[in-house]
Amino acid sequence: MNPMLQRLQGLLGPNAGAVKALTAPIFIVMVLAMMVLPLPPLMLDLLFTFNIALALMVMMVAATMTRPLDFAALPSVLLVTTLLRLSLNVASTRVVLMQGHTGPGAAGQVIESFGHFLIGGNFAVGLMVFAILVVINFIVVTKGAERIAEVGARFTLDAMPGKQMAIDADLNAGLIDEKEAKRRRAEVGEEADFFGSMDGASKYVRGDAVAGLLILFISVIGGLAIGMLQHDLGAAQAANNYVLLAVGDALVAQIPALLISVSAAMVVSRVGKDQDVGSQIRSQVFASPRAITVTAAIVGSLGLVPGMPNAVFLLIGSGLAALAWSVRQRKIREAMPPAPSASPEAMPANAEASWDDLAPVDTLGLEVGYRLIALVDKSRNGELLARIKGVRKKFAQEVGFLPPPVHIRDNLIDLKPGMYRVTLRGAVVGDGEAYPGMLLAINPGGATQALPGTKTIDPAFGLPAVWIEERHRDTAQMGGFTVVDCATVVATHLSHLMQVNAARLLGRVETQALVDHVTKLAPKLIEDVVPKMVGIATLQKVLQLLLEEGVHIRDMRSITECLAEHAAVVSDPGELARRIRVHLAPAIVQQIYGPVRELDVIALEPELERLVSQALNSPHGAALDPGVADTLSRSAADTARRQEDLGVPACLLVPDALRAPLARLLKRAAPRLKVLAHSEIPETHSIRIGSIIGATS
Repeated sequence: MNPMLQRLQGLLGPNAGAVKALTAPIFIVMVLAMMVLPLPPLMLDLLFTFNIALALMVMMVAATMTRPLDFAALPSVLLVTTLLRLSLNVASTRVVLMQGHTGPGAAGQVIESFGHFLIGGNFAVGLMVFAILVVINFIVVTKGAERIAEVGARFTLDAMPGKQMAIDADLNAGLIDEKEAKRRRAEVGEEADFFGSMDGASKYVRGDAVAGLLILFISVIGGLAIGMLQHDLGAAQAANNYVLLAVGDALVAQIPALLISVSAAMVVSRVGKDQDVGSQIRSQVFASPRAITVTAAIVGSLGLVPGMPNAVFLLIGSGLAALAWSVRQRKIREAMPPAPSASPEAMPANAEASWDDLAPVDTLGLEVGYRLIALVDKSRNGELLARIKGVRKKFAQEVGFLPPPVHIRDNLIDLKPGMYRVTLRGAVVGDGEAYPGMLLAINPGGATQALPGTKTIDPAFGLPAVWIEERHRDTAQMGGFTVVDCATVVATHLSHLMQVNAARLLGRVETQALVDHVTKLAPKLIEDVVPKMVGIATLQKVLQLLLEEGVHIRDMRSITECLAEHAAVVSDPGELARRIRVHLAPAIVQQIYGPVRELDVIALEPELERLVSQALNSPHGAALDPGVADTLSRSAADTARRQEDLGVPACLLVPDALRAPLARLLKRAAPRLKVLAHSEIPETHSIRIGSIIGATS
């Protein structure tokens, strides 16, 4: 390969996106350059052929689309194709006027072919054909498409407020989520922009038809004058050369213009979004056997009239009658009930699929192996069922909303006999293994005695544990172990997973049920805030942000009062959640520390705090160095572990601007570490810095 070419590709490689972005401007510049730069006949042939192919391609896209927005680029395409045709008209007119005295082939073979084969070399016929095409394009197609685009733009703009209100109503009712609502709003806006652009773009097509007529007039008059005055040609010879070339040139440009006009008309006249134009016409025009039968009878009757072209009318009438019979038979077959199966036993196997076959995904599920079935068997009074009821009740009392029911089922194929797993919306969020009839002895940290049994890890909190037999219970309890039965192990693990995934458990249904419940307690307060000031979707997001960081939402009255105070000026869920945390500061602190008044907290070393603050609040976007982030995460995890070993809650106190990003950063490395902002410390409490992250020892 040429070294220079390789170097050019290397330079352009990283900027391939920028090069693609320049494609359209370069194409427009080249099109406009054709108006001033002379083109040889061969280049004109290539460009005229490309123009026809482009018009055909646009028409095929317009015919096969199912909704107008599928061809949202059409206004721009109309502009580009109009400029291309006008530029070709100018370029070909220049060649005709300069080289027309040499003969009908002066402007290339395409123009010559249109001048000879399509109109038989008779420029008078060509003028008439061109005039007819202009009338069809300008008076019929373009005028109708322009009116449809104008009315469509007006109706679309008038309907925008109603469509937006319908989207908001569906969102508040929980029928769609925020992502779908955003997509629908964007589609409504794009639809209005499209019809507005088409209203203006249709003027391009109309102006193109007028320009073609004027260019032909100028070419004919100018060609005759140049031929007779400059090249001393006779009137007949000048007309034969220049007029024939001008008419051929006009026809070459007018046919693609007609195709583009038809394409624009098909797009703006589309009604419905489920079928393309061909399928829509076929299913609606040729779907009525009665209409086709009447048409066949009328055409056949005309074929019996003396003096009419009997053979042609009878042939068409017979074809329509056959089509009517075929459509009628198809409708009869579709209306007939399905044939019964040969035997009753075969019916379930051959039954058609229905919506009843679609099993919904459980919001919260518990799958168990066959050894654990006895724990969830109602007929055997499975003790795990009662524990799960207690778990849901405790969750509702502590967290503040009623979680979805736990759907329990056995899974004998994927799970080992003693295994279980918890699923959330179909995804596994936790699993473990339990042994019915045995006890789990959990080492809380101070037990040193060795117990006989199967060593394991407590699935809920990750503590070392041992599965022991019933007879070793007293020994384990005397040794400092916490002893629980099999059902309690599973229930505790389920409770822990529900607490960790509380934000994901709060769906739109649960949020609406929570609002309905609070409405009974404070109807006027809820009526003024939800959904007038805060929609259900925004309220759900705010509550989820609180739950993600372990903040309980039991005090919905205070949360709603805070929303009523700030929702008028703040719409961002993250900022609303921050202000609610400040409003709930006493409850948050008590949830972490209990009733104490002196809070033992963790702090950042001042230089580290300044570095993190600069990185996370940079005007160029948050960009904390990966090495610093990793070191900070490991130091925070180690410090939190030391705090908990001392029996003190692990809580990091940082400036307000750092609280949210640091909480997200440290959540994975130190999930039990709580992050509080300075504004979240109540005035009634004092703080004592027990540990400093980043301090040199």
